[in-house]
Amino acid sequence: MGLAVGSGTDIAIESADTVLMHDNLEDVVESIHLSNATTKNIRQNLFWAFIYNVIGLPAAMGILELVFDGPLLNPMAAVLAMSLSFVSVLLNALRLRNY
Repeated sequence: MGLAVGSGTDIAIESADTVLMHDNLEDVVESIHLSNATTKNIRQNLFWAFIYNVIGLPAAMGILELVFDGPLLNPMAAVLAMSLSFVSVLLNALRLRNY
């Protein structure tokens, strides 16, 4: 992993994996914490999207009606559920702005 300071040479900045915008080396620790929080957030979003698809897709296909003699999911309700899933993933990702 390459690390450069924003006030360094152009060659160092171009070849670095991470560029610190300020000359403060304490930002290295902060960038590591931010990357860990980002990875955790990605895993949360994948988990909830997986759960949604495991529950939502069979319901949209009519499995509830066939197996449990339950209600058939209206296509408009499926669109609303998919939109709410997208919004929940988006809001979860936006939490990183407060980091």
